[in-house]
Amino acid sequence: MRGPVRRIEVLTEERRASILANVTSNPSHSPALYALGNTDDEHGRLARQAERFGPLTERLFRDAGVGTGMRVLELGSGAGDVAMLVARLVGPSGEVVGVERDARSIVRARSRIAEANLRNVKFTESDVSQIEGEELFDAVVGRFILQFIPDPRSVLQTLVPLVRPGGIVVFQEVSWAPFLALCSSLPLWHASVSLAVQAFQGSGASTELGATLHRIFQDAGLPAPTMRLEMPMGSDPELARWIADLLRSLRPQIDRLGLSVEKVGNLDTLSERLHEEVTAARMVAGSVGMVGAWSRKRAG
Repeated sequence: MRGPVRRIEVLTEERRASILANVTSNPSHSPALYALGNTDDEHGRLARQAERFGPLTERLFRDAGVGTGMRVLELGSGAGDVAMLVARLVGPSGEVVGVERDARSIVRARSRIAEANLRNVKFTESDVSQIEGEELFDAVVGRFILQFIPDPRSVLQTLVPLVRPGGIVVFQEVSWAPFLALCSSLPLWHASVSLAVQAFQGSGASTELGATLHRIFQDAGLPAPTMRLEMPMGSDPELARWIADLLRSLRPQIDRLGLSVEKVGNLDTLSERLHEEVTAARMVAGSVGMVGAWSRKRAG
């Protein structure tokens, strides 16, 4: 029997502004555009996440038209998971240029590319708003990156001139609202997802960026994009591990923002407790909604 529907506890604009003001005014609470950090544990989490989300991203990129022989610019490379996916799509005759601002992540990504024997990928250390180049790209792609950029419209405007006429722009971004709604009658899941949303919002990330891609693409001078929303669902232990892993990476932000973990409890045992809750309820849980959007640059 389903329990009472729980209120979706996301930060109000007033509460978010209050948190951000506190972060800005406190030198020890310097705001970060990437709330998850770049530690070894985070790189491991990204690799596990890539295994789960990779098929959805690959299908999106294929449907958008990314394929053999293309020269592709990939934003926010992190440890290289999306770059490696795209490298296999474009094949040996194609090229992938990954952009990442964190030098440590680039070292990790280059090591993984070498281990995978992929010779069609290179990385450049740069902020996504400062990319330069003379040779045009056939496509620009990214996964879970625009949510961390203060002005994604402006960044997209700087990227469009780097794409050849008729070239592809495709991004996969987040929507947390469906996840919160799905787990509304699972108290521990709801508390965990709410905490993640508050940590992201408090750090300045946009937790519903995916829903705004339709407008962002057009504001950047692109045709209205084709869009889709997908959300993996189930009751397997790996879904529980995904949200528990995410909260562990977010823990420094949670502490800086003064958010309470009381309803969630010990993060080291959270994965097991989440799995027990959804199994006992004979329900399914989910993960973040993945909004895909793609468009082609106008010719001429």
